[in-house]
Amino acid sequence: MKSIAFFNNKGGVGKTTLLCNVAAYFSSEYNKRVLIIDADPQCNSTQYILDDHQVDFFYEQRRGFTLYDIMDPLYQGSGYSEDARFYRAQNFGVGLLAGDPRISLMEDLLSEDWGAASAGRPRGIKTSLVFKDLLSKCTDYDLVFFDVGPSLGSINRSILLSTDYFLSPLSTDIFSIRASENIATWMKSWQRQWSNGVDTAISGGYKFDKTSSEVKFAGYVTQQYVQKSVRGTKRPVKAYDQILQTVDKKIREQFGKFTPIAERKDYDLGSIPNLYSLIPMSQRAHVPIFKLKSEHGVVGAHFSKVAESKELFHSICNRILENIDD
Repeated sequence: MKSIAFFNNKGGVGKTTLLCNVAAYFSSEYNKRVLIIDADPQCNSTQYILDDHQVDFFYEQRRGFTLYDIMDPLYQGSGYSEDARFYRAQNFGVGLLAGDPRISLMEDLLSEDWGAASAGRPRGIKTSLVFKDLLSKCTDYDLVFFDVGPSLGSINRSILLSTDYFLSPLSTDIFSIRASENIATWMKSWQRQWSNGVDTAISGGYKFDKTSSEVKFAGYVTQQYVQKSVRGTKRPVKAYDQILQTVDKKIREQFGKFTPIAERKDYDLGSIPNLYSLIPMSQRAHVPIFKLKSEHGVVGAHFSKVAESKELFHSICNRILENIDD
């Protein structure tokens, strides 16, 4: 099982749409068993991939098992949850641990215990590894994707302590590129604190896995640009193309530090241009973009866009597998 966090501290980059469609493509075209863990308090993945009745079950009736139920025992002081329940998102063909707005309440707990973890105190370390314990309950899946909020908060830090890889969706603007610098600086700082804390705990006779913070960079996907056809070949319009030309160098400088030199891959996983009305169609129908049909509102030129999206997701999934293949 491989785990990947889709992470960018800048909002509005298309993270959730990318994650859910990549997950669906791996399931339907690669026959992978995929689980989405919705760790964003906005719960966008849950609302996207479940139908309206299921969403009502979770958020109006409050009857479903969510990520909050995983974290609440820790909050109450009784340790890791013994239970984990995953739901089937039929249209996307994936498993789901539903999101919950209440997980934002856990930020303070994880933040407070981070001080203890960096000082080498066992309780703080165990609290910070709550998602590591959760992943130990996900062994029936081949791929586990974390959808996280656009922040540099303690929940995201704990997730990145536990996942094998992180992947960055980027909107095609200078702000996404700048955000990568913030992420790199932040990650280097907490990795150093974590390593020092675990070293202190080990020297005190406690047993902890020091490799927990060695998350690797799986690559990036650029999105939301406008393209045109030039002599039959589609390419970004000039304004977007000028930004895209700078992305790889900047990302390699920042995130390449999180992958050993001998293992560095092609970090550019692919680009997804603006798909315009296909995205709201997909959200309204609760089906992947590449599976949209006439019954979902697809007409005329939309059909070629749907086919194009399938090719794009195929290429991105291929490159992801290349970069996480040990």
